[in-house]
Amino acid sequence: MPCYIVALINIHDRDTYSKYEAGFMDVFEQFNGTMLSVDEEPQVIEGDWSWTRTVLISFPSNADAQAWYQSAAYQEIAKHRYAASNSQVVFLNGISVTN
Repeated sequence: MPCYIVALINIHDRDTYSKYEAGFMDVFEQFNGTMLSVDEEPQVIEGDWSWTRTVLISFPSNADAQAWYQSAAYQEIAKHRYAASNSQVVFLNGISVTN
């Protein structure tokens, strides 16, 4: 089953956050991830939305997603995201669709 990750991010230091961005794809691609959306102006249809960036990514499985997130390579660049932003991140298990 696929695993989706939704990250809601408030960036308060763009210069430091850019260090995270600079290394992100190199690490991400090593774990079979797929970038689905990065949006700083999502269309809000219900409720309030105070996040400066919303990210949606997918992995073939929860195990792949966990391996990426917990990897030393990701944690090394994630320190820049932690320093430059506040976020909420969730892993969502996908569903298996049959005809």
